[in-house]
Amino acid sequence: MQQNKKVVLLGGGTGTSFVVKGLKYFPIDLTAVITVSDDGSSTGRLRKEFATPAVGDIRKVLSNLSTLPDEVRDVMEYRLSTYSELNGHALGNLVLTSLIKETGSLKTSIEYLSKILDVKQRVLPLSEDYLILMGETVDGEIIEGEEEITKADKKYKRFFYKDEPKVLPEVIEAIEEADLVIFSLGSLYTSLLPNIICKAVTDAVKTSKAKKMYICNAMTQPGETDGFGVSDHVEVLEQYLGKDTIDVVIASNTKISKNMLKKYETEEQKDQVIIDYENMRKRKYELIEEDLITTVDGTIKHNSLKLSSVIFSYLMR
Repeated sequence: MQQNKKVVLLGGGTGTSFVVKGLKYFPIDLTAVITVSDDGSSTGRLRKEFATPAVGDIRKVLSNLSTLPDEVRDVMEYRLSTYSELNGHALGNLVLTSLIKETGSLKTSIEYLSKILDVKQRVLPLSEDYLILMGETVDGEIIEGEEEITKADKKYKRFFYKDEPKVLPEVIEAIEEADLVIFSLGSLYTSLLPNIICKAVTDAVKTSKAKKMYICNAMTQPGETDGFGVSDHVEVLEQYLGKDTIDVVIASNTKISKNMLKKYETEEQKDQVIIDYENMRKRKYELIEEDLITTVDGTIKHNSLKLSSVIFSYLMR
């Protein structure tokens, strides 16, 4: 009997949770490695109060990997609305934080919650450490913390951690054994780069025989990737991974309506990421472009099943 291909997905946040939502239906051995340095919203408040790694991105991924009815996911994602200090907390964040305090380990807590949610694939935190992301702007200013990095509306020349993380050995092992390593959809600076600014991870990626895939975002991120085309995203990744590390890039060529683009530009200061063919031809990676975008409740989203089908087709070549 042929074994499933091994896939490692590096990321965090909403983008990664969308990717796994589709991938869970395909016959692969998936390991999702999730960043733990988010310090905003419910996650940030819990980090400060309990001195734990960030749990919010992990909660989203576990919810979308769950094979239980959607109502269970809805409970995990439910945010409390109250006048007390519980206001705004996602229920799943409270569950994970409680498990960490009980078990003393985020990795073990994820394993427990995976059983409860009937998650068939593996989810790993990048590290068990209390990580603080740092950004250095092009004019030399150092900004501390993911939330502040996003709010600052600055151009950055590099990112690093305040203290070098102890990356989980299981993360390195998964990368070394993978058939495909995917750099996920999501915020380039605060969801994706936090996984690859660790020397242990970049070394493992470089030595792994796996193909390396990047799934490019559909829209730019205000204050981070304004004016970026697809090739600009790849260039930022390869500043840390090394030139010509990426083998294949998936990008959407969906024609989004002018009204929808105008709405995003006006309300969220976001523009569509353009496939800049001329710049991309100068590089060695393969481009896979597909009509991948759908509109859900007035928002632009990747079609997770269609995207996962493209990923699986590449994997099965």
